[in-house]
Amino acid sequence: MIKIHTEKAPAAVGPYSQAVISNGMVYTSGQIAINPVTNTVEAATIEEQTEQVMKNLGAVLETAGSSFEKAVKTTCFLADMNDFAAFNEIYGKYFKNLPARSCVAVKTLPKNVLVEVEVIAETNL
Repeated sequence: MIKIHTEKAPAAVGPYSQAVISNGMVYTSGQIAINPVTNTVEAATIEEQTEQVMKNLGAVLETAGSSFEKAVKTTCFLADMNDFAAFNEIYGKYFKNLPARSCVAVKTLPKNVLVEVEVIAETNL
């Protein structure tokens, strides 16, 4: 197992890795809308937060020798299912290969963000 870390995505909020590689697959931890430079949640809307989440996921996937195109499964968590359509619009710009997906509403997310996304993808590492 290879642990993945990049400064281009926020550090883990707890005792876990940003991602791990095992048997040719990368498993990312859920990414939230923390700006890795300021280490704060700066985005207010679901659209802004989803964009930041995708930037963070992109950085982790790149470091792991992968990309959005190699994603096979995502799990998405929304604080409010009323944000589903707006989230989908941004999500669709990044996951054009249409990986399998689960999307659920949850009571709260870390740092009270509106969205969290995790990815399983193929990797070249």
